[in-house]
Amino acid sequence: MCRKITGITGFMLMLSLFFITGCGSSVNVQRTAADTPTDLSGYWNDTDSRLVAEEMVNDLLSRPWLTQFTEENGYAPKVIVGTIRLRDATEHIRTNAFIKDIERELINSGKVQFVASPEQREEIRSERLDQQQFASEETAKRLAQEQAADYMLQGSITMFLDQAGGEQAKYYQVDLELIDVETNQKVWIGTKKIKKLINQKRVGW
Repeated sequence: MCRKITGITGFMLMLSLFFITGCGSSVNVQRTAADTPTDLSGYWNDTDSRLVAEEMVNDLLSRPWLTQFTEENGYAPKVIVGTIRLRDATEHIRTNAFIKDIERELINSGKVQFVASPEQREEIRSERLDQQQFASEETAKRLAQEQAADYMLQGSITMFLDQAGGEQAKYYQVDLELIDVETNQKVWIGTKKIKKLINQKRVGW
């Protein structure tokens, strides 16, 4: 036999429904410029990658090695970006995206020439070999005409984490080195440091 819902019981039921519907999440999406600085989580993000690449490439291109090479050889040096390693990182950092930011800054500067990555070279070599067999003699690209890199840029991203209670201090250090491919001589070393303080507030009821 069904029991009657009393006035108090009905009120409590309505109040529960109100809280359930009222506490539901709503999504508000707002478009913003891709280069707008954002830092929601405290993790390494696209803003860090872009700004670090810009600052370090600007420093790289302002040093004496560039002028010396151009004056001695009569052309802009050819550069390739090698491996960027993660050291002691407790979070995932997309080094490939960081490398692309560095490549973009170097190419767009107009002060150096840029050589394709090993993966890109393999695909292009396959295309050249294919052209020897199937393309016309007039349009087929010649073999053994690749431009070798004069310098390779290598480096690492190191992360340090200090935390207590709801507070964290994240410290990122990016180290890059430009190395002469023929002599192994290091002609430039750059360091960029980022420190973030994160305060996670607990919500009480």
